[in-house]
Amino acid sequence: MALNIKLKEAFDVEKQYGAFYTGGNICWTSDGNQFLCLENNKINVVDIDSGEVVQKIAAPKEGEEDVEEDAIYCFDLSSDDETVITAHKSGLLKLWNKLDGEQVKVWKAGHKGPIPRVVFRSKGGIVASGGSDSTVRVWDYEKKSCLSALRGSQGVVSLVVFHPDVEKTFIFGSGDDNKILCWNYVTKDLKHTFTGHYSKVTSISFCNNYLVSVSRDKVLILWDILTATQKSVIPLYEALEGVVVLPKIGKLPNGFNLESTEHKDHVFAAIAGESGKIKVWECTGSKIVYSQTDSFVSKAEEEGGLAITQLLHCPKTAQLTVVTADHNILVHNISTFFCSKQLIGFSDEILDICFVGKKSRYLAVATNSNDIKFYDTTNMNCQILKGHTDIVLALSSHKNFLMSSAKDHTIILWEVDPGTFKVRCLGKGTKHTSSVGSVAFGKVSHTICASVSQDTCLKVWNIPKTFEDDQEEILSLECKATQIAHEKDINCVTMSPNDQLLATASQDKTAKIWSSSKLELLGIFKGHRRGVWCVRFSPVDQILLTSSADSTMRLWNIADNTCLKTIEGHEASVLRAEFITKGLQILSAGADGLAKVWTIKTSECNTTLDKHEAKIWTVCVNSEETHFFTGGADSQLIKWKDVTEEKKIKEIEAKQEEILQEQELYNLLAQNKTLKALRLALRLEKPFLTLKIINSVIKDGQGGQELETTIGSLNELHKEKLINHATSWNTNSRNCRPAQLVLNILLNEVVANEFRPQGLSKIVEETIPYTERHFKRMTEYLKDLQFIEFTLRSMQPHKSNKQALMEIDEDDQ
Repeated sequence: MALNIKLKEAFDVEKQYGAFYTGGNICWTSDGNQFLCLENNKINVVDIDSGEVVQKIAAPKEGEEDVEEDAIYCFDLSSDDETVITAHKSGLLKLWNKLDGEQVKVWKAGHKGPIPRVVFRSKGGIVASGGSDSTVRVWDYEKKSCLSALRGSQGVVSLVVFHPDVEKTFIFGSGDDNKILCWNYVTKDLKHTFTGHYSKVTSISFCNNYLVSVSRDKVLILWDILTATQKSVIPLYEALEGVVVLPKIGKLPNGFNLESTEHKDHVFAAIAGESGKIKVWECTGSKIVYSQTDSFVSKAEEEGGLAITQLLHCPKTAQLTVVTADHNILVHNISTFFCSKQLIGFSDEILDICFVGKKSRYLAVATNSNDIKFYDTTNMNCQILKGHTDIVLALSSHKNFLMSSAKDHTIILWEVDPGTFKVRCLGKGTKHTSSVGSVAFGKVSHTICASVSQDTCLKVWNIPKTFEDDQEEILSLECKATQIAHEKDINCVTMSPNDQLLATASQDKTAKIWSSSKLELLGIFKGHRRGVWCVRFSPVDQILLTSSADSTMRLWNIADNTCLKTIEGHEASVLRAEFITKGLQILSAGADGLAKVWTIKTSECNTTLDKHEAKIWTVCVNSEETHFFTGGADSQLIKWKDVTEEKKIKEIEAKQEEILQEQELYNLLAQNKTLKALRLALRLEKPFLTLKIINSVIKDGQGGQELETTIGSLNELHKEKLINHATSWNTNSRNCRPAQLVLNILLNEVVANEFRPQGLSKIVEETIPYTERHFKRMTEYLKDLQFIEFTLRSMQPHKSNKQALMEIDEDDQ
């Protein structure tokens, strides 16, 4: 049976998920399909459905060096989704075409110091910038002229908003004095000053003649814009970061009807802040009408979510988006407040990953955080699992059950509902006294689980067979057995295919096998020179695989604890290793940033995958072994696809095509169709046949004229290949004549600027030494001929010069 198993030899990157948002403001396109996010010194355009970066703005193009960085402080998107403006560290404002990412305009902003805010007016080619010099400047970006410099604020002006009614030339700004100022940017008059907040004003929103503002003083204020008076002041008991006035359309999830006639003159505003939840207030009557209860996350998260730093509204899709403090982006439908999409803008170091559910649909990721990121791999929608109080270190799964372990000395059992993508926390184990570095579910049943810790203990846990659907309390998991397993930290634990054995790997340079029922020691495996990072049972044989910090992997015979084979190839610690292809191959990942696939029988590396920029902590293979994920210290989550069969099919097709073309080439040569044969030989990269054709042209043409005509009929690509072939021919003295003739013709075209090959300087550098050698040899040959001629003339003076030359020619022949 093993003979029919096809080995895996080639993998390609199918998807690569990395950071696309590292802080700052976010813009939402008017159609609700894309986000614009700031990542370090570039703007990423992210497709919401796929979660992928589809475009980059203000980023160096491929092949270009990133010259002196001019950091982007902030940016904004025009209402027609066509133009992006950025404010830079250099004090420049730059305008970009969003469709192609090309820079359109650039001008000096005139502010003294950083520019924390830039905004577009909805129409009219006007932008405004708020500076740290207490001024707001309004610009006509078509003419790159400053229309007005508005003063009155104090400190850094971090909030700048145009009035949404384009007929009104009002602009609002707020600085460190906690006041909201309203100017007429055409007349440059200060119209109103809104005084009432006692801390930084973070967001404002408009509704007809009303203005709603929120601040970090935990207060919402409804203002009358015409009189700059307070209509209502609502204490909200949390620092607020965003406010959006909701349109009076539809109902809220609790049944409250926003479009009821009795609410005709009321103002409804959604607010968000440090509590991490969205609330809707009826501002006119100072009454809360809805408070979000996040049923999308686990029970362990009921106390509150992550602090919200930004609240966005898309009228077209009737959705709200919140941006959290740890760079997560959540999209909510207003009618249900259900989180329809969650994107992870930035993940820290990826410590562990594992598939969960039928056909490996879900992916759990531990990212140097207290929370677990749980993805639906069909669309990479994500939710956050909260429950641990310290960094999650390891993950393991069995069908729809997930087990996690963390530095908080605990393990937690989770269950996913495949139909609704809901995950609930079922139980918690708290018997360890130090960080729990690894956890393993049984392969046959979920009722057994093992964990290991820095306290050097190995524990086996009993898991209930069934759980109640309406279970609200988190169960305390029962520890079945405990054993002090190693002398130092234990790095890994794994379960055998039949759940009868356990294997552990430790920093004490050993691996050990235990019975899973009573934790009896059955074998010790010694031989590694440094700590053992990973241990795995073969799925088909009585073999144990270990990987170590000594840069090697070892295969052990479980029966007698002997080492069967040592596999070397990584240049640093081998952090993870997995059996694949029914136990015939090994997939390994190392601190050298490389993933490798090995064939056990030959100990050879079939392929090396080099996409990570730092150590790879973890790998995870799906149940069908068609894909696997890698994650590491570079925060990159990479999905690899097995393309072995595709590659073989392409190689066979290419070989068949090459055979047909070679046959066609020989047919053209037989028919004396020199030009077509030359073109085909160049396309097939056949230097010897090309040389043969060139010699034939030289011979038939009785000189260089015919050759020059033939080469002149070639296109640029063919000429480039020909000059490379000629450079290669030139290294051999037997082929120097055709090489020199070809080089002479093509280089004359270069001088005439008719032909410009890539790498011309390299071609010239490679050609000159051999050409000089050929010239020197021919010069010596001519000297010898002249000497022979002189000698013959001296020996036969009575003969005429003509007769002597004829004899010389006969001798040469």
